[in-house]
Amino acid sequence: MTQKTLLALNSLLAPGAIAVAMLLIWPAGNLTADSPRTLKLGETRLQLNGTGFRKKTLMNMYEGALYLSQRSRDAAAIIAADQPMAIRIRIVSGFVSQSKMVAALNDGFQNSTGGQTDALQDEIDQFRSCFSDDISKNDVFVISYLPGSGVIVHKNGQQKAVIAGLEFKQAVFGIWLSDRPADANLKAAMLGR
Repeated sequence: MTQKTLLALNSLLAPGAIAVAMLLIWPAGNLTADSPRTLKLGETRLQLNGTGFRKKTLMNMYEGALYLSQRSRDAAAIIAADQPMAIRIRIVSGFVSQSKMVAALNDGFQNSTGGQTDALQDEIDQFRSCFSDDISKNDVFVISYLPGSGVIVHKNGQQKAVIAGLEFKQAVFGIWLSDRPADANLKAAMLGR
């Protein structure tokens, strides 16, 4: 092929490649959060504190929403509190798999605890088992905390586990709200910033 022919092909292919890339990226970036305004936890009605998206390579992976009994922007106070609260995760991408979610949780626990996971390993293993089934787009996980009961995990409305302990609750909520969160922009959105 001549250089002129190659240039002509490039000019035809480049717009097509750009269009395909835009179709792949545009829907993910165009999603809007649709978390419910309130969430019932036992006898407590929690209110939406903030919601946003966990992004990876410019694509939305899941929507994360934080629910509290009283709105707050203080991440450290939320993590430490022995009060009812919840994080709702709605999967919005088919690229989120069970293995990727478990790997992300492993990293999250390391970051949340500063690498001090040994004392919580049994609880972490039990929590990870809640994500052992296939994960599909539109699955919804609710990770809630109820004082006296512990961390309660639901997938699509079905209870998967109850894991006792305030220290474990702090590690779980720290995945999204610690100084080394899963996604800094999602943390800010959950805090209503």
